[in-house]
Amino acid sequence: MKRILFPIALAMLIVFSPGSFAQQQTVEKEVNKKIEEGIGKLFGRNKKKTTPPAEPVKTEQAKQETKEVSKDEENKTPQLEWAKYDFVPGDKVIFEDDLMDEENGEFPSRWDLIQGNVEIAQLGGENVIMFRAGSPGIIPYLKDPEKDYLPDIFTIEFDLYCGDGTFEVILYDRKNQKSGSPSGYTSIKIKHNQMGWTNSYSEIPDQSLPKRRWVHIAIAYTRGKLKAYHDETRLINVPRIDFEPKGLTLYTYIFGTLHEGHYYVKNVRIAEGGVKYYDRFLQDGKIVSNAIRFDIGKASLRPESMGAINEIFNLMNEHSDINLSVEGHTDNQGNDDFNLQLSQDRSETVMNTLVKMGISANRLSAKGWGESKPITNNASPEDRANNRRVEFVKVTN
Repeated sequence: MKRILFPIALAMLIVFSPGSFAQQQTVEKEVNKKIEEGIGKLFGRNKKKTTPPAEPVKTEQAKQETKEVSKDEENKTPQLEWAKYDFVPGDKVIFEDDLMDEENGEFPSRWDLIQGNVEIAQLGGENVIMFRAGSPGIIPYLKDPEKDYLPDIFTIEFDLYCGDGTFEVILYDRKNQKSGSPSGYTSIKIKHNQMGWTNSYSEIPDQSLPKRRWVHIAIAYTRGKLKAYHDETRLINVPRIDFEPKGLTLYTYIFGTLHEGHYYVKNVRIAEGGVKYYDRFLQDGKIVSNAIRFDIGKASLRPESMGAINEIFNLMNEHSDINLSVEGHTDNQGNDDFNLQLSQDRSETVMNTLVKMGISANRLSAKGWGESKPITNNASPEDRANNRRVEFVKVTN
């Protein structure tokens, strides 16, 4: 033991004596070497070069267990499942604006102005409501607008081409009504990638989508409960708001003055809610839906149709004894023969969609009636919207 301690003490004296830094580093290396050799001798072994132990050979059982552990670890990783599109529009249209027969550059005829500048324009060959720069706001042009014209259960839908600033759906008529909200919060705020209620905002899952694009906005109110959807994603789900919605105001604040920043709106619809699909089916033997939408003059489904189709799928999936005839109807616009064929094609599109989802083809059939069976006259946009429908009629064997 003395042999070890003496060289260590001597080396420490040399390290802390005056000298160059390089000399001190050399001495330190020697000291470390002496210490390692001394400790090795003390415990009766010399320093040896170590090699990593060989990896044990795994048996087939061990390999399988490793795979199972890895799989378990993989399964522990949280997977995001976003809310499915469960929006189903009300079954009776109480306000509809398809912007047909509007003149470019004029104020939209089915609306009233609160402030700002709003005009009809054409975007991609279609009539749209253009909200100019500043803070324009409009309300539906209705008889007795000061009265509450939104029922206890209602839905609001429209297509929005996103711009700069923020677009707001205010749930009362700012020109003719008072809000009645104690908190002061009465609007859903919309941007190209998010929605907000009060001071809380929710974002869509895919943040890479372009800012300037069409999105479908859908709002559902059921006796205090409020839901709102940005395309097929539900972003707002409030169990109870503190006031009763009475009307509708569309409002925006646009930062820029050029057309690149404008918001555009089309296909506005307010509808009164109804009975659940299954209850309606038991009561009437059929389900009448104007929630299934198609491109104009075509049989191609629009994405917002999937809420209603999902409801029909769930109904048939849960009740295997139900067989349905899918029957399409049109309004009276256009040629009779064209409408008859169009309604047949649309019925087949819906039927084929349900089959692809997993419903057996022998439980479904398709029939188009064209404009031959209206449920109301075609005197107004609301009447025509109610006549454009798909019915799911019970088939008895």
